[in-house]
Amino acid sequence: MSLETIDMDRLNIRPGDQLLDLGCGEGRHSISAYLQSDANIVGLDLGLQDLRTARSRLEDFPVAFEKAGSCNFVRGTGHTLPFPNNTFDHVICSEVLEHIPDYPSFLQEIQRVLKPGGLFAVSVPRYFPEWVCWQLSDAYHEVEGGHVRIFRANDLKQRIQSMNMKFLARHWAHSLHAPYWWLKCLFWDNAEEHILVKQYHRLLVWDLMQQPWLTQTLDRLLNPILGKSVVMYFRQP
Repeated sequence: MSLETIDMDRLNIRPGDQLLDLGCGEGRHSISAYLQSDANIVGLDLGLQDLRTARSRLEDFPVAFEKAGSCNFVRGTGHTLPFPNNTFDHVICSEVLEHIPDYPSFLQEIQRVLKPGGLFAVSVPRYFPEWVCWQLSDAYHEVEGGHVRIFRANDLKQRIQSMNMKFLARHWAHSLHAPYWWLKCLFWDNAEEHILVKQYHRLLVWDLMQQPWLTQTLDRLLNPILGKSVVMYFRQP
C-alpha cells in the first residue's frame, strides 16, 4: 500500500515542471513528487504545525547536492491562492475538499493557476466508506476542521467538467484503510486504547513499511469495492 493517494505516474511530471500540492498537510505528496522528479514543488496549507512537520520530514531525506528542482512549503488558503494565473503544470488537491464549506471557490482558484493543458488530480473520501463512518460516529465529522460533506464522485466529476476541464481517469485507493476508520469510529471515545484499533493500526504500519505481496495484492483487488478514497484526473483545456 502506498502512502500517497494520488498516482504520481499518471501526472507524467517532467524536469522543470511546476507542481502545487494544495492542502499539503504534512507533505506526503509534495515530498514524494520532489523525490521522484526534478520538478519545482510548492506545498501550500493553512496549518502552521502541519507545515513545520512537512519541512522537518523533507529534511529527513538525503538529497544529492546537484539534484535539480525544489520543494518549498508556504502558508496560504485555497480561496485566494498567492500565485499568478497559469503558474503550475500540475495541481494536486488530495483529501481537502471535504473539509471546505465553499469548495467551488477552491476549484476556481485551481483552474486560475493551472496552465493550459495542465493536469489536475483530486481525491476525496469515497461515498460508502465515508457514509459508514458518519453513521458510526457523530464526533468523526463534527470535530473542528472535520468533514463537512460526503461527496458523490459523479457529482464532483460533473462539477469539474462544467469548468471545461476534460476528465481523464478515475481509480480508488486505500481499501485496507476503510475497516480501520470504521473501527476507530465505532470505538471513538477510547479508540486510541482499544485493542482492535491498535492491532489494525499495527497491521497498516507493517504493510506500509514491509509492503508484502499478500496485503499489496489484497489492497489492489479490494480498491474498486472498498477503496477509502476516489481519485480523479483532469486536464485543463
